[in-house]
Amino acid sequence: MTGAINLPSGGGKPLAGWRVLVPRGGPWGDGVAAALRARGATPIVAPLINFAPTDDQPALEAALAKLAAGGFDWLTVTSATTVDVLSSYGAVIPEATKVAAVGETTAAALLAAGYHVDIVPAEDNSAQGLLEEWEAATGGVTPLRILALRSAIAKQVLSLGLARAGHHVEAVVAYRTVGVPVASKVAADVRAGRVNAVLVTSGSVAEQVQQQLGPIPESILVAAIGPQTQRDAAELGLRVDVVARERTAESLIDAVVTAATANA
Repeated sequence: MTGAINLPSGGGKPLAGWRVLVPRGGPWGDGVAAALRARGATPIVAPLINFAPTDDQPALEAALAKLAAGGFDWLTVTSATTVDVLSSYGAVIPEATKVAAVGETTAAALLAAGYHVDIVPAEDNSAQGLLEEWEAATGGVTPLRILALRSAIAKQVLSLGLARAGHHVEAVVAYRTVGVPVASKVAADVRAGRVNAVLVTSGSVAEQVQQQLGPIPESILVAAIGPQTQRDAAELGLRVDVVARERTAESLIDAVVTAATANA
């Protein structure tokens, strides 16, 4: 696996003239911005969410120290934000400790941050998808010592499922998600329709897009990274025009390109 977003050759510049809002910064945002430029677009990197420290930092620090010391067989990572937390703490993942990423976006973030990835669900890029493929992907070995890092608001689908399967799971809250005020110029450009597309990469991002930038003008394409994000957006009253076929950054950009080409 690599952390790069692979672009098809011969595609020209299908997004020439397009200004696309990228709602996350860090390695993931940098990679998406580079991929958009390769398609001819002008990316507007405007992080709408960030992580705040967990309410129980001693527990997280103890877990990361145990991780570095080789105290876990597996680490499960269910979001790119978790990768940001690992990086901010300078977390060490021993080569002997295997890493399971919930999807390609999370895997790309891990690789971009210099970590390794051993498994990613092949069918469903979600916590449930990872749980369903766990036994086959790990050879059915049990019990395993697993560190499950999650956000404060995440449902414990994966950690509870792995515990029920007989594994020793240490579920630790890694961060709280908080909104980041967008620059006034970015907000003004969106409201005036001077942005062509907005990428929505999670329910948390959808919430901030709707709160800070909504209602989004009809002239702006709103692209969601997957069906769950689309459903979360709908519950928040945020319109979604296109949904990526796969829960990856590359597929999300492809969805924007397809829409741009169709409307050309």
